[in-house]
Amino acid sequence: MTTLTETPQLSTRFEAALVYATRLHNHQVRKGSGIPYISHLISVAALVLEDGGDEDEAIAALLHDAIEDQGGEKTRVEIRQRFGERVVRIVDGCTENKTLPSLSWKERKLQYLEKIRLATPEVRRVSLADKLHNLRSIVADWERIGESVWFRFTGGKQGTLWFYRSFLEIYQQQNSNFFTLELARLISQLEVTC
Repeated sequence: MTTLTETPQLSTRFEAALVYATRLHNHQVRKGSGIPYISHLISVAALVLEDGGDEDEAIAALLHDAIEDQGGEKTRVEIRQRFGERVVRIVDGCTENKTLPSLSWKERKLQYLEKIRLATPEVRRVSLADKLHNLRSIVADWERIGESVWFRFTGGKQGTLWFYRSFLEIYQQQNSNFFTLELARLISQLEVTC
């Protein structure tokens, strides 16, 4: 039982990461929605904490798209300097390889799936929280705007659903928890309604 006198799990490092993530993603919005991108990062961090993640994992959740979307190697160096080696390793583990322009969308996704299959538990926790929040957002958007939601995604409806089913299979083989059950439910909901 948690009491009010226990020491908080989050320190000023988390606060600094939230400020840093907000600055990095300040001009970025969620696909097709106009919602500030920081809302996604905060949601992923919340899911990581709800799943028992520690402060480094929550910080990595806030920064999981920073290298991929906001500066590449320069941002990786900054993350390492500000938040340490473990945080940057988790962020690297969640980062898709976009440096090879010759790879197709599906080849990139297959590489990412293999990366997650071999990932550490903390990388898998952050990645699962990211994908769960993404899928929650897709379902909410589908309920608002219908089938046109799929035009936002390079893989379209079939490719996007394939990716999430493949991702779920990896998690079900390695560990099933409340988040994997919710991911499965959301995928099924999209497959039935679409």
